[in-house]
Amino acid sequence: MKKLIVLLAVGVLAVGCGLKKKQAVETVVEVPKVLTKTAFAEARTIDMTEVFTAEIQAWKENDITPAAQGVHIDKILVDVGDKVRQGQLLATLDPTQYDIQRVQLQNLQTDYNRLLPVYKAGGISSQQIDQAKTQLEMQREVVNNLNKNIRVLSPLTGVVTARNNDPGDLFMGMPILHVMDIAQVKVVVHISEQFFPYVKVGMPVELTVEVFPGRTFEGKVASVYPALDPATRTFTVEVKVPNAKQELRPGMYSKVVFNMGEKEGIMVPDVAVQKQVGSSERYLYVINGDVAERRSVEVGRQVGSEFDILKGVVAGEQVATAGLSRLSDGATVEVRNQQED
Repeated sequence: MKKLIVLLAVGVLAVGCGLKKKQAVETVVEVPKVLTKTAFAEARTIDMTEVFTAEIQAWKENDITPAAQGVHIDKILVDVGDKVRQGQLLATLDPTQYDIQRVQLQNLQTDYNRLLPVYKAGGISSQQIDQAKTQLEMQREVVNNLNKNIRVLSPLTGVVTARNNDPGDLFMGMPILHVMDIAQVKVVVHISEQFFPYVKVGMPVELTVEVFPGRTFEGKVASVYPALDPATRTFTVEVKVPNAKQELRPGMYSKVVFNMGEKEGIMVPDVAVQKQVGSSERYLYVINGDVAERRSVEVGRQVGSEFDILKGVVAGEQVATAGLSRLSDGATVEVRNQQED
């Protein structure tokens, strides 16, 4: 028990001399010790297998949107669920304007063909033939652009996943179709910065989905973003997963397993680690003899009922695991670690 010494002033009347004297009297007050239990911080090899949740996404996807607006849709040649290949014609727009401009191109071509022998015979100037040639080239460019605008081609090989229009609709900007490449899919995960040195492009990754219990899909890290998010202290990783049978579909919920090898860590029971209210600080109490020392720590991953302590504790130190609410820095403790039968 801690002893608290209190000085009490006691007035003593001196007999025969009429003088008052003060005499210091020591009083001992017993302060109870805080009862606690402890566990040793242990050095241990940790299996760095991390599981993340992510939504499956198409590897590539594209909105099928013509360049021209305010034009009626003439034909839509595919529907939802249809497989398409890159460069395939998917839809056409009203060709009226294209037909008009094409006729004008033919007229300019005829005029140029007629003027060319006249120019060669000296009947017109070079300026006149150059002007006719320029008009012809400009009109050909107009026709080519219109042809591209009324013929909507697929930019990728994939499957049609949405159709937003019908023939006869006036195209005003909303994509006519949506195409996804799902022959392979991807998941995007955000990983704590402590694992940045371990995640590399090409690293194998396992993926599971609830709709296929007991099955595992193999993938690889396709890209690791070079910058971390300063708010969350995480970095972004894209994982590519082959999907030749197209069993995995965009929007499915998945669990992504990264096996990043092993590391040496300092493990303590999770009950020993506390979080400071109103901040992100984590701390615990290290017991030295019969005195508690409050120690700020940096916490890594949790493995079962233990935390990996990255900084703040060394192997062999005792940490308090009970009576934590009554502990404070410098408090006197009594350790009672009862052996289980």
